[in-house]
Amino acid sequence: MATRSEPAHYRSDPNLGAIMSERRQLINLAYRLLGSLADAEDAVQETYARWYTLSRAEQEAIASPGAWLTKVASRICLNLLGSARSRRERYVGEWLPEPLPEPAEWTGGIVDPADRVTLDESINMAFLVVLESMTPAERVVFILHDVFRYAFPEVADIVGRTPAACRQLATSARRRIRTAQAPATPAVRRADIVRDFKQAWEAKDIDALIGLLDPRVTVIGDSGGLASASRHPIEGAQQIARGLVGLAARAPDVTFLERTVNGQPGLVARQHGVIVTVYAFGIAEGKIKNIWAVRNPEKLRPWKSSR
Repeated sequence: MATRSEPAHYRSDPNLGAIMSERRQLINLAYRLLGSLADAEDAVQETYARWYTLSRAEQEAIASPGAWLTKVASRICLNLLGSARSRRERYVGEWLPEPLPEPAEWTGGIVDPADRVTLDESINMAFLVVLESMTPAERVVFILHDVFRYAFPEVADIVGRTPAACRQLATSARRRIRTAQAPATPAVRRADIVRDFKQAWEAKDIDALIGLLDPRVTVIGDSGGLASASRHPIEGAQQIARGLVGLAARAPDVTFLERTVNGQPGLVARQHGVIVTVYAFGIAEGKIKNIWAVRNPEKLRPWKSSR
């Protein structure tokens, strides 16, 4: 992948402003395709690097630079998705998409507003987890067509398949979404449930926690290999409630804060002024059915360490 330093000829290009204005769109697309902000940044950087390997005449011959950049970025992401499966098989423990804060909370190395991802329903953690179950081709076709509204002929040109094949891939992807999708819970209700969960956790109230959890609730943690974190999913309301209370007892200096995680109500755990875990929740029928806990420090770069 190209480095993030900007070559001098980038700055001398009179069309730089128009080309770089596509960056936000490309970052949004690549994050949804890859589930990793770091990989999305690399994919977009590689896309621009390829643009600048073209001669000026070749660049000027491209009728729509934005469409060209999208096509190249999508193909790079498609290739990365293929290799990501083998990389994630070697990943220590469970792999979860990289959680994102609300725009006002972005920090760390992310300072350019063009690098921020627009939060909507296609970005919540439950949706991204389902995307992880798709084949690379399904994921790219679904995101391009159903989320970014590219026509099937355009998608077919990007992924190297026929429009008919892309329609089939989109249908298969939608089927996966429908199978995994829980009935919608109003945003205010979700926020209330997360707040009640936080208060019960802080109070070490096992019965209150069990009352908020679905009997078949699952916790999945992504620690990136941290020895103190479970490397396998944990299931069952009673076991999880007792585990949460035990965790709170072992770390009395940890505080929990309500935060927006991928556009949904969530929590962050802060210890010694540093955010050490981000929690996202899957909520349906008034109960917490999924808890996704991300502890891998590499995936917490955008989160503020104070406040």
